[in-house]
Amino acid sequence: MMKRILSLFLCLWIAMPSAQAAITQRLKDIAQVAGVRTNQLVGYGLIVGLDGSGDKSSAAYTSQTFKNLLTQFGISLPSGTNPQSKNIAAVAVHADLPAFAKPGQTIDVTVSSLGDAKSLRGGSLLLTPLKGADGQVYAMAQGNLVVGGFGVDGQDGSKITVNVLNVGRIPAGATVEKAVASGFNTGDSLVFNLNRPDFTTAKHVTEQINNLLGAGVAEAMDATSIRVRAPRDPSQRVSYLSVLENLEITEGDERAKVIINSRTGTIVIGENVRVSPVAVTHGALTVSITENPQVNQPEPLSGGQTVVTPRTGIEVDAGSGHMFELSPGSTLKDIVKAVNSVGAAPGDLMAILEALKQSGALHADLVVI
Repeated sequence: MMKRILSLFLCLWIAMPSAQAAITQRLKDIAQVAGVRTNQLVGYGLIVGLDGSGDKSSAAYTSQTFKNLLTQFGISLPSGTNPQSKNIAAVAVHADLPAFAKPGQTIDVTVSSLGDAKSLRGGSLLLTPLKGADGQVYAMAQGNLVVGGFGVDGQDGSKITVNVLNVGRIPAGATVEKAVASGFNTGDSLVFNLNRPDFTTAKHVTEQINNLLGAGVAEAMDATSIRVRAPRDPSQRVSYLSVLENLEITEGDERAKVIINSRTGTIVIGENVRVSPVAVTHGALTVSITENPQVNQPEPLSGGQTVVTPRTGIEVDAGSGHMFELSPGSTLKDIVKAVNSVGAAPGDLMAILEALKQSGALHADLVVI
């Protein structure tokens, strides 16, 4: 029986505990302090030292970058000279600058090919400035590239490639040159932004902080933000936040949702999904067409011809229609049990859920991804 149910569809059921045994989360896991965030950096650079797998001559910007590099070292190429080295490649370099990163610290960078290079394996990134959205340089990247894939080409045109060869990483490949200004140490208050906006969760956070520090210390601004009074002294503010971010908070229940992945057939039904009284029928129509030609042979020496008479057989099977009834307030467990009892496949279950939503019997958001 279990094997049959598992073969029908994959349904993920996360049973939410009762209100008396509600699971709590630390404030640091469900919210972020406003202004404390990462920043994206991007740059344009040159990979050298490739084993003939770099950009071809068609990538004009690679040659131009190479000539500009030589010029910076005092080397001037004759006019009209177009270097066509296959050992270099133009790349885009990007990284995430963590909050409070200070000059001298290192961050990881990702390098991606911009041209038609076959592989970046074995290459080295030359000094590349990484800029933020404001156009200022916040880090400098350089180092040997680590590529997780490999490829082999045969003389007859056959090729084997494992993973991606045109993207690699340089662990600790960039050095921070400039810190990003943060509003963490300004003002007399801090704002916590919830990762999942919810009025109930915002209310619980406000109550927990006020119960600990006194009435009026925290106030909910909306379903996402909670403003908390904080000391102005930076050292005191760090200790203050350390206490707040470890508070245990009971999150509000998520909206009732049914998630359907139409590509994989995966269906996730939340515990808070409810249905009104409704009856659902499920059946199948199978049409079988067979060809049984009849061959008629002439008598020996009669001079006749073989005649083939086509005979087509058509059979229609309406299947054994199933109907199940859902009572008022039926829960996830009732829905899964009823659908499994009639042997619905994932596609049939999707149709049933969509029909329930259209009829108004399904009290949940139906999300198709």
